[in-house]
Amino acid sequence: MASSGIRLGAWDYLQRGHIRPIIEDKNNSEVKAAKIIVYGGEDEEYFTFISKEAYCALKDWMKYRQDSGELIDENSWVMRDLWDTRVAQGRGFATKPIKLAPSGIKRLIERAMWAQGLRKKLENGKKRHPFSAVHSLRKWFKTRAELAGMKPINIEKLLSHSIGISNSYYRPTENELLDDYLKAVDSLTIYKTNNNKHLEKEVEVLRERNENNEHLIKSRLKEKDDLLVTLSDQVMRLMREVQNMKNSNMY
Repeated sequence: MASSGIRLGAWDYLQRGHIRPIIEDKNNSEVKAAKIIVYGGEDEEYFTFISKEAYCALKDWMKYRQDSGELIDENSWVMRDLWDTRVAQGRGFATKPIKLAPSGIKRLIERAMWAQGLRKKLENGKKRHPFSAVHSLRKWFKTRAELAGMKPINIEKLLSHSIGISNSYYRPTENELLDDYLKAVDSLTIYKTNNNKHLEKEVEVLRERNENNEHLIKSRLKEKDDLLVTLSDQVMRLMREVQNMKNSNMY
């Protein structure tokens, strides 16, 4: 949800076959993102993308379910009910998946927020928490994408927002939207510990910032030195003039 900006209601339709990886190129099979069909088969159907990180998490989740005995295919719900993991693999309720409703997903997220201390009991007189449990992920996607330099109109397209009269005239291709989305992938990536490209980018930014600061400091020091030299010359000239005046008065 954080890397795609999908609404909570999208989970009611999201199946495994609605998410497809996008590889770098024919010579490089590395996944760079994944395309996701939202509200598949409905009038509101549209597509957006999820990050490589989110796609890898999805693969791990599906593999865990498969290893637990569930038959995974294109029609498998991306989110299903939980099961008794104490039951031996290949048997038990893991083999009888039931789609997890959006309300169930909302409860999972809220429960996690309370467990992590991100939600606390409201103070007297307050009726709302500082941010919503689920919709905040959609807002986070929009904010991070904007900060990463994506075109605002493309962000609105990926959020399935109406863009007014531009709906009839602005028709970017899937590749154009993907290229713009990839600008924001680093900003939408949550765990960056092993993301070497991201770390290298951050180091480069810090290096450039440090070099700029060094140039600025050197420039300011030179200005100070020049000012001191100028001031010193003026003091010496003034002293000479005073001494000349004294000499003139003596004679």
